[in-house]
Amino acid sequence: MSAGIEFLQLCRLIPEGGGRIDWDALAHTPLAPYLEAMAKTGQNPEYHAEGDVLTHTRMVCEAMVASEQYARCDEEGRQILFLGALLHDVGKPRTTKLVDGTLTSPYHSSVGAVLAREILWRDFSLSGDERLRRIRESVCMLVRYHSFPPYAIEAKNAEMRILSIAANGQLACGFSMDRLCLIERADTEGKICRDKADSFDRIEYCRSLAEELGCLTAPYTFSSDYTRRAYFRGQTAYRADELYDDTWGEVILMSGLPGTGKDTWISTNCKGYPVISLDAIRAEIGVSPTENQAPVIALAHERARALLRDRTPFVWNATSITKDLRSKQISLFEKYGAAVRTVFLETEWNENLRRNKDRSASVPEAVISKMLSRLELPEIHECQRVDWLIV
Repeated sequence: MSAGIEFLQLCRLIPEGGGRIDWDALAHTPLAPYLEAMAKTGQNPEYHAEGDVLTHTRMVCEAMVASEQYARCDEEGRQILFLGALLHDVGKPRTTKLVDGTLTSPYHSSVGAVLAREILWRDFSLSGDERLRRIRESVCMLVRYHSFPPYAIEAKNAEMRILSIAANGQLACGFSMDRLCLIERADTEGKICRDKADSFDRIEYCRSLAEELGCLTAPYTFSSDYTRRAYFRGQTAYRADELYDDTWGEVILMSGLPGTGKDTWISTNCKGYPVISLDAIRAEIGVSPTENQAPVIALAHERARALLRDRTPFVWNATSITKDLRSKQISLFEKYGAAVRTVFLETEWNENLRRNKDRSASVPEAVISKMLSRLELPEIHECQRVDWLIV
């Protein structure tokens, strides 16, 4: 699948190393409303004396384009780094508030990552194709974690945190701790504040620690998926361990927007597996998707516990579009000794909408759009195995 015309036009505006950024042309792309929102969003002058978020973002992008590492990248690498810099603070307009007379933007990185995904997925058609997804999710990972490097030195269990962030490069292979530190270095260069030298030192500490851990440019290689999961769950403090896998079987947790084809994938790939489908339970007990879902979830959990007690592998079929939703199910399944595999499915946006309309119980398009605006792809550290599949 080829990229949409909007993305191709955007790519023509991404300069090579040392090139000029055409901000007027960028303001005439689908990014326009987000750039305008940044321009209207102020920042704490103690840390951002340069002014509003857009002014800062322009300085960050220019610092990125001027960097030697950016110049050495291939075309896709430049796309990822430039868009990571351009969207790194896209969440600030939605999160900035005045607290005791001071502007603050709590959780702007996580909010920004979700918003960046929605923009790239819907406005620029970066979905339904492995290359386009790689670019999209690598950018989203940079946005999601760009605030981390300066605080790695203060982080509780910094080694585990760095390893867990770096692990996402297994799925979004345009993402790495090296590129994350480059984004944050440009973020620091693109602001006017005191103690920039201290920030650079902190970023370098994070980079050096990632290099020491063997995960600067690629994820750390654990001895097995089981050992990796045990390490991130805190079952072992030694990442180099080779642990015995005592799980009895696999529970598959589905994830994806309505209409991506989860039922079809299950029927093809999970023959013989019992399926706990939230849609099927809703139909069975007469609860609509807009009503209280507590009875649906309670019955689904009751059936899951019965299968878990019998050590029967099964499929949990639901949208599971956020980390919080997935973590509740994963915790239950792992408590009973199951290995959890999360399977995320996606297709191209318009194809997604078409498939949904063809379903016997279609979901309103407005609801799917709202779900896209909340979508968080599963990360590699969430469970024993994570697959991102195009269907």
